[in-house]
Amino acid sequence: MDNNHDERINSFARVSKEIQDLSELCLENLKIDPELYTKYEVKRGLRDIDGRGVLTGLTDVSKIQSYTVEDNDMIPCEGQLYYQGVNVEDIVAGFMEEKRFGYEETVYLLLFGKLPNREELDIIKDILGDYRTSLPTHFVRDIILKAPSKDMMNTLQRSILTLYAYDEKADDTSIPNVLRQCLQLISVVPLLSVYGYQAYSHYHDGNSLFIHTPQSNLSTAENILYLLRPDSKYTELEARILDLALVLHAEHGGGNNSTFTTHVVTSSGTDTYSSMAASLGSLKGPKHGGANIKVTKMFAEMKEAVRDWNDEDEIKEYLKKLLHKEAFDHAGLIYGMGHAVYSISDPRAKVFKGFVEKLSIEKGLEKEYQLYENVERLAPIVIAEERKIYKGVSANVDFYSGFVYQMLGLPMELFTPLFAVARMAGWSAHRIEELINQGKIIRPAYKAVKKNQPYIPMDERK
Repeated sequence: MDNNHDERINSFARVSKEIQDLSELCLENLKIDPELYTKYEVKRGLRDIDGRGVLTGLTDVSKIQSYTVEDNDMIPCEGQLYYQGVNVEDIVAGFMEEKRFGYEETVYLLLFGKLPNREELDIIKDILGDYRTSLPTHFVRDIILKAPSKDMMNTLQRSILTLYAYDEKADDTSIPNVLRQCLQLISVVPLLSVYGYQAYSHYHDGNSLFIHTPQSNLSTAENILYLLRPDSKYTELEARILDLALVLHAEHGGGNNSTFTTHVVTSSGTDTYSSMAASLGSLKGPKHGGANIKVTKMFAEMKEAVRDWNDEDEIKEYLKKLLHKEAFDHAGLIYGMGHAVYSISDPRAKVFKGFVEKLSIEKGLEKEYQLYENVERLAPIVIAEERKIYKGVSANVDFYSGFVYQMLGLPMELFTPLFAVARMAGWSAHRIEELINQGKIIRPAYKAVKKNQPYIPMDERK
C-alpha cells in the first residue's frame, strides 16, 4: 500500500514537471507579436483604440447612451440606460413611488418589449412564483448538496446543465418553449445560488445547514433574503434595495462579454441550458463579473491604510499608491472607477447612490458611506493627474454594489451569482431576440500570422 502511494506521488510530481515544461513551449511558440495587431488594424476586444465598440449586431433589448454627435464629433454626455426604449431612471422612479418591487416588472419589459399593466404584471409574477417550486424532486439533495463547490458560479453552471436532463423538450428552440425555459431559469437560479452557498458553507466551513422553501407570494429579492437567512427575516428597505440592485444589473446592451456570448452561442442553434451555462462561464471571469468583489477588498485595505477617512490628502495619497502598483493587489487600478462605455457618469451608479446612503443610515455605517463618497469624488482627480486618459472617469455600478451586499450581510461568494440572477432576464431577452431574427451563425474573422513551415520527418526533428 505504501509503495503504491509513493509511486502515485512520484508519478504526479513527474507529470507536473512535464506539464510545466510543456507550458514553456506554449509561451514560446504561441506568442503573437503585439505590433501585428496595429499593423493589421485588429480591433482587440472588438473595440476601437478610443474605446468605442465595433458594431457586430442590432438589438432592441437595451440601449446605452454615453455621448451625443455634433458636427460628426462625439461629445460625452451624462450616461443613460434604456430597457426596451424606456429610461431605467424612469422605471426605478415608477416602482419606487408606488412602493412595489421592480425586478419582475423589468423581466416583463425586457422579454416582451412593453411595460406591463397591473393584470399583466400579476400574470408574470404568478408564473415566476409557480416556477420557483419547479425544481425536480431531490434535485437540491442529489445535485447541489452531494457535490458542493467552492465557487457558486460553478454550482450554477453545473445545475443548469443538469436541468437539461430533466427537460423532455430540452432541444426545442421554438419561441414558446424557449420562453418557458427562460422563465423557469429566471425563477430557479436565485434558489440554486443560495442553496449552493449553503451547501458550501456547511461542508467547507462547518456552518449549520438549513434549506428554506421559497415562497410563491414573495418577490425575487424577498425570496433571496428569506432563503439565505436562518430566521428568514429582513426589513422592507433591505428587500427594496436588493430588488433595485437586480433591476440595475438585469441588462446592459448586447456588447458586454456575457450577453455577446449569449448571442454567439444561441446563433449556433444550441439549447437554452447550454447557452445560459456559456454566459455564466463568461460572467464568472473576474474581468467581467467580479469587479464588486475587487472593490470590496480594496476598500477593506483602504480602511486599514487610511487613518482619517475624511482627510482628502491622505485618501489621495492612497489612491496614487493604487495607480502606481504600490497598494492592494498591485494591478495599478482603482476598482469601481471607470467604464468601457460611460465617461461622465454611469446611470446605474447614480440611481443606486441615494438608496445606498439610506441603507448605510439604517445599518449605522454612515462613516463607511462617507469614505466611499470621498473616493468617488477624489479618484477622477487623481487619475487625471497621474494618467493619460482618452475619456472621463466616473464611478460605475460595481463601486457601490459590493458595499450594499456587505450591508445586507450577503456572503462574498454570492456577489457574482447575484449578478447572474439579475442578468438572467437580459440574457433571456437576447436569446429570444437572436432566435426570432434568425441571424447567421456568428463567426468573426481571425487572421493567421504564422509563417508556413515545412513538415519534418520524425527522425529529423530536434
